[in-house]
Amino acid sequence: MSKIPLPALPDVMIEPVIRMALLEDLGRAGDITSDSIIGPDICTRVVFSSREYGVVSGLDFARLAFSLIDQRVKFEPVLTDGEDVEPGTVLAEASGSARSILTAERVALNFLGRLSGIASSTATIAKAISHTKAKIACTRKTTPGLRFAEKYAVRSGGGSNHRFGLDDAILIKDNHIAIAGGVGVAISRAKKMAGHLIKIEVEVDNLHQLKEALEFQPDAVLLDNMSPQMLREAVRMIDGRLIAEASGRINKDTAPAIAEAGVDIISAGWLTHSSKVLDIGLDFVE
Repeated sequence: MSKIPLPALPDVMIEPVIRMALLEDLGRAGDITSDSIIGPDICTRVVFSSREYGVVSGLDFARLAFSLIDQRVKFEPVLTDGEDVEPGTVLAEASGSARSILTAERVALNFLGRLSGIASSTATIAKAISHTKAKIACTRKTTPGLRFAEKYAVRSGGGSNHRFGLDDAILIKDNHIAIAGGVGVAISRAKKMAGHLIKIEVEVDNLHQLKEALEFQPDAVLLDNMSPQMLREAVRMIDGRLIAEASGRINKDTAPAIAEAGVDIISAGWLTHSSKVLDIGLDFVE
């Protein structure tokens, strides 16, 4: 079965954050360096190249950085988001006013490197657990204002998204349980409030809490910081009745054993808050 292409984000979603980043960079007087050194009629062509192995994401973000500065700049992607790259791989080309290209360069590279870094980290985990049914998912631990972009990058890397905000699913965590007075009472209260399309997930730290949660039939359980051995027992107790998600200490070395325990989802907050930027360069061709 062929891979379904990753749907692109509409420009109307991307443009506000690109515009904000450009305004931050332009400050009160614009690009005084380029404007003072480069003539207005000078044109050039540049290429974006990866300097390391990874997965590309954010090409439309780079495109909009140039078009918002100068609609005459021609941005031509060579790849599509989600494709693997290696050192020297050309991701895209841009041609037009040298002033405009230099003015938009940093914003374009910031987004392209950041999102490609998230996609690359996600792909590393996705590949490590590809022999299992488990999927790698992100969390709400995202850069304020950039959640939609960073979650898109996770999808670019072959991962899936957890909830986008506090309003699209109910996730009962340890502090909710402590304040409510127990797992069962927290789930019961959530069920009274939730509409028929809202899923309910509850976080449990041990098998005793899991047993109690199962009695109240949530849609999913978050098995937090459990060893692979405990996860296997938890999966046995769940017996396919609901979604089993594991979190805690997830990296490319620990993920396989966690996935092999039989969980459906592995979630990791560091994918979006701590992934290393993919090193991408902009080089002048002519």
